[in-house]
Amino acid sequence: MKTKVYYLDEKNINTKALDEAAAVIRQGGTVIFPTETVYGLGANALDEKSVSRIFEAKGRPSDNPLIVHISNYDMLLYCIGEPLSEKAQKLIAYFWPGPLTIIFKKSKGIPKEVTAGLDTVAIRMPDDEIALSLIKKSGVPIAAPSANISGKPSPTAPEHVIMDMVNRVDVILCTSNTRVGVESTVIDISGETPLVLRPGGVTLEELREVLGEVEVDESIEEPGITPKSPGMKYIHYAPKAPMAIIRGGEIKVREKILELSKKEKDKGLKVGVLTVDENKESYGDYEVISIGSKEDSNQAAHNLFDALREFDKLMVDVIYAEAISENYLGLAVMNRMKKAAGFNIIEV
Repeated sequence: MKTKVYYLDEKNINTKALDEAAAVIRQGGTVIFPTETVYGLGANALDEKSVSRIFEAKGRPSDNPLIVHISNYDMLLYCIGEPLSEKAQKLIAYFWPGPLTIIFKKSKGIPKEVTAGLDTVAIRMPDDEIALSLIKKSGVPIAAPSANISGKPSPTAPEHVIMDMVNRVDVILCTSNTRVGVESTVIDISGETPLVLRPGGVTLEELREVLGEVEVDESIEEPGITPKSPGMKYIHYAPKAPMAIIRGGEIKVREKILELSKKEKDKGLKVGVLTVDENKESYGDYEVISIGSKEDSNQAAHNLFDALREFDKLMVDVIYAEAISENYLGLAVMNRMKKAAGFNIIEV
C-alpha cells in the first residue's frame, strides 16, 4: 500500500486534500487525521470491512473496541439506541466538542466490529477543525483509535505517524503537534454513579463539577483486571526499554533513581530518566528527559508520549521515571506511565 501524506495548515486548510481523504473514507479506506488529543486512524464506522482495515494497519486485536468520532448530533442519534439521558445531555453541553468519550447503548447501524461484540458504543466529538471537517465531508461517523502500531506510545506529532504508519494506511493528514497529548476521557453513565473507564483530557475534577459523584474504574489502578474501556485492554504506550516508576517523597525518589541508575551504568547499560523540570539537573550522567514543570499536569500530558518515543531514539537500555501527582491531568499521565511500565512501581 502506498500512503499519500498531506501537510495541512490549520489556518488555511487544503480543502482538496480533505476532499480526497473524505472520499477515501467513503470508499472504505483508512485515513490518519489530527485531533486535539492524539492522531487518530480512521475508517467508516458504519462499514465492517472498512473497520477491519484499522485493526490490520495497527496490528490491534479485534476484541478491543473502537471510539466513534462524530461531527454533529444527527450522527450521534443515528449511532445510539437509547434516548439521551439527563447526564448525557449535561456532559455533551459542557464538554463537546472536546476530549470526552461517552458510552451509549449502540444502534443497529453500528457493526459489531466497532464495538468488539458489545451492545454499547463509545462516542465523542473531537475539538479539532480538521477532524470535524473530515467527518463532515465524509458524511459518516469515523471509527478511530490512536494512529500508532499497537502497544507503542500514542502519536502526538506528525513524525510519530509517519514513522509508524506510512504504507499501512491510504492517507495521512499532518498538522502540528496535538494540544492535549493524551487520549480522551471515557465515561460510562449507564449506572447510578458515573464511572470513568479511562482518564484523559477531561479531568475527574471537571466531571465532578458537572455531575457530582463520579467514580474511577478499578482496572485503571489494578493490573490484571480486564478494562472496560476502548484502548485500554492490552499493553499500551510502551517504549522499547523496560521502565520502572519510582514513587514516594521527592528526595527519596531522586536518591533511589540515582542508586538504581548507577547500578545499571556499572553494568555498561545506557540509562534514561524521565523527570520534571525542577529535577533535571539531578541526573547529569544519564539520558534525561523532562515532561515539564511538576506544577503543570497539562505540560506533562502534552509531552509524555513524545518523551517515551525519544527514549527509543536514544536507544536506552532501561528507563526510570519519577511519579507525578495524580491530580487533574496527572491522573491520565500516571495511568499512561503505569501502563508503559507494565505497572512496575517501586515505592520509596
